[in-house]
Formats: sequence, C-alpha cells, structure tokens
Amino acid sequence: MNHELTIVTTADGSNTIYNADVGEHYHSRHGALQESLHVFVKSGLQYFLERIDTNEISILEVGFGTGLNFFLTADACNHKQIKLSYIGIEAYPVNVEMMLQTGYQQYIPELLWEQFNINYTTALTGKVEINNNVQLHVAHSKLLDFKMKEQVDVIYFDAFAAAHQPEMWNEEAIGHTVSFLKPGGVFVTYAITGNLKRILRSLGFKVEKAPGAPGKREMLRAVKL
Repeated sequence: MNHELTIVTTADGSNTIYNADVGEHYHSRHGALQESLHVFVKSGLQYFLERIDTNEISILEVGFGTGLNFFLTADACNHKQIKLSYIGIEAYPVNVEMMLQTGYQQYIPELLWEQFNINYTTALTGKVEINNNVQLHVAHSKLLDFKMKEQVDVIYFDAFAAAHQPEMWNEEAIGHTVSFLKPGGVFVTYAITGNLKRILRSLGFKVEKAPGAPGKREMLRAVKL
C-alpha cells in the first residue's frame, strides 16, 4: 500500500481519513463522530455495561485506524471510573501527525489527548498505561496474524467495508476475531449482511439488528452464548 491518506470532513462536521489505496473512508461520510458514538460507544460499550455490573472492561477493536473509537471509549470509561484495557489491531497504523489533522482532540479532554500522543508510539510495541484507568496496545498486525491468550468483553469490528476488503468479512476472519471474545461478550459492527449473521449464528452467537447510525438503517450486534 502507498497509504495515500487525506482528511475529509463528514456530514456532522467531524473529520475522517480517506484511503485512496483502498478507496474507502475510515468512518461514515454521514458523520464520523456520530457513527463512532452510536455503533461502538452506545451499542457496544454502554450496552455491555448495562447488562454486566463491573468496574473494569476489556475491548478489542479490529481496525484501530484514526483512534476515534478508542478516544471516545476511554473518555467514557474515565467518566464512569471504569478501568479499560483496550487492544486495537491495525495492519497500517496512522502516524501521529495525521491523527493531529483529524481534530479529534476537540471531542475529548486535553489531558487524555496529550497522554495518548505521548504513549502512542510505545503502544505499537506493547501495552502501555495511558492513565490510571486506561491501558492501550495497538497491535501492528494483520488480523489473521494477531494472537493473544486472553479474551475480551467487547469487540468493535471496524474493518473497511466488505466491498473493498472482502477478506476481512469471511468465515475465517470472523471466526478468528470472535475467538478472542468471552462467553457473554458483545460483538458490534456498523454493517449487517445475511452472510455475517449466518457466520455469527454458526459460531454460537445470538444476533440482533440494532438501529444504525445516520446513513444506515441498521447495524449488527451479537452476544456470544
């Protein structure tokens, strides 16, 4: 990949990145911020916390990208005083200079943004303490090459769309991803297709349609039985 990345403003005024090599935006053009809050923070993080009484949570994100899902999740956990262990998988990490151009620092406290910038490079090589509540590791890895022993509470599946990266949505990729999810854990993604529902059900998930973010009628949420 040549990583031809450019900043694009989405419909809600928040920015995303367009990857010309893939022909895809990192977030919805209908609103990057709205999508991240709705699909991942509300339908993933908050949904899990409403079901499970806990003061700590672990999250795996497939497609760390710009870090927006992490920023909003970390901020929410800081507010609730919930300890967060966050692991992102990213084959082609975005550099700090490009992240600065996104303007995402306006959506989170200044201190959290500063802590992230100080620790991001180290997070690409292992787990680091962002602050007393938040640990982060961004695994510089392709999905099928990623391995870890522990399992997580929630999976954010934020890969590029199947039209551009079909290999991320096949049975092998989804099966590998959900092997890292605990029983009772929650899998969320912005997309919903018959094939994805079939795969997840065959892997022992209860699958449901949930209201989608702006621009999409529905999204998918699944609970591992």
